[in-house]
Amino acid sequence: MGRPRIHDARTAAALLDEAERIVEADGLDALTVRRVATAAGTTTRAVYTAFGSKEALVIALGARGFDLLREALEGLPETADPAADLVEAGAAVFRRFATGHPTLFRISIQRALPDPALFAGYVGAAREALAVLHRRIGRLAPGGRLGGRSVEDAAAEFHSLCEGLAAMELRGMLRAGEEERIWRDALAALVRGFPLAPA
Repeated sequence: MGRPRIHDARTAAALLDEAERIVEADGLDALTVRRVATAAGTTTRAVYTAFGSKEALVIALGARGFDLLREALEGLPETADPAADLVEAGAAVFRRFATGHPTLFRISIQRALPDPALFAGYVGAAREALAVLHRRIGRLAPGGRLGGRSVEDAAAEFHSLCEGLAAMELRGMLRAGEEERIWRDALAALVRGFPLAPA
């Protein structure tokens, strides 16, 4: 199959933009093919041509979230300090994603879906994003800087802290004006603790 025509790709992106806005404003229950088409100034046929169904549109939103995370992680410069780079990956990349795209955070990361089975439709995008995180965490492995943890375990711990911080910030539970400092402090403490052997 050839690449989609530029017009098709732009139309699909515009439809996803509108879908994200609708869900952010009114929740997933408010997402309909007709509403997305109307908001994008096109027809329901365009939505069905680009995605196939409302469920496929939700899957595309989930994939978009992980694609944004992967691209941002890949674009983050690597320095001679992999521990500091990892803190930056959380405090800059993950936090910016979650606060800039709260709808995608909930769909992609928290799997807030009308049907949990929809995650299977974008699990590939999730794995690709996770692989980039694993490579960054793997830079800590030499010299015992993961304390005997596997890269997978360290990634799970890092991801859990990022997800928790993001959820708290989105609920307004982090001190106003101190959010980024709290992220950096928490992530730095976690990464500094990696060399300690797991309990």
